[in-house]
Amino acid sequence: MRSRAPLLLRLAALGGLVFLLAPIALIFLYAFTTEEKSYQFPPPGLTLRWLSVTAGRADVWAALGLSLKVAAISTAIALVLGTLTAAAVSRSRFFGRETVSLLVILPIALPGIITGISLRSAFALMEIPFSTWTIVLGHATFCIVVVYNNAVARFRRTSGALIDAAMDLGADGIQTFRLVILPNIGTALLAGGMLAFALSFDEVIVTTFTAGNQSTLPIWMLEELVRPRQRPVTNVVAMAVVLVTVLPILAAYYLTRDGEHTAGSEK
Repeated sequence: MRSRAPLLLRLAALGGLVFLLAPIALIFLYAFTTEEKSYQFPPPGLTLRWLSVTAGRADVWAALGLSLKVAAISTAIALVLGTLTAAAVSRSRFFGRETVSLLVILPIALPGIITGISLRSAFALMEIPFSTWTIVLGHATFCIVVVYNNAVARFRRTSGALIDAAMDLGADGIQTFRLVILPNIGTALLAGGMLAFALSFDEVIVTTFTAGNQSTLPIWMLEELVRPRQRPVTNVVAMAVVLVTVLPILAAYYLTRDGEHTAGSEK
């Protein structure tokens, strides 16, 4: 039987949750306020009008489309490169393996502004014009890390004996990957892909240095806060971003929490 936590500890935990979630709750509240130019608390009234106003803004849809496109392409690149790198690091022994692993995770450990400045300098040096692909390259640097971390952990929990047994039974490389490896790492890849998509979708700092004149949804929100026009619209968009990013993170959590039961992990 587990003993109940002391009352003071429970109150501290509750206070921490309120501190973290109260600002998000205000975003949802002000998405329905009747006040257009300021944030009054409590709001003078509530309305659903801003949902239809937001749906009719072409600039919102353009920014949303760009964010979804960049996130999808970045995630696809990360799934391929992150999985291959994880397989090489976890299944091979070679000189400098730990150094390679460190270099792979370095982009997510560095401040985003360092990554952004370095990418912008590289693009300028190579005379690469800013476009959707420069944003994708910037996002892929940290999306690969997310997929790599999930994949390498699952590879290390998957027994190599399963692969050897499949090969001994006559399976070729493609069959071994499809019937043995993929079922064991599939949920980790799906979780890594969801996390990568969520991170790419709401990325601001790296995007600022690699987007040029383009605006992803977070950049659009930042510009709207600087030059406000229909403030509740910004909150409606922020509410949508919260939902788009939280749902993949929750799904990733439920997909990876049973990773210790990977086939052959005890061998």
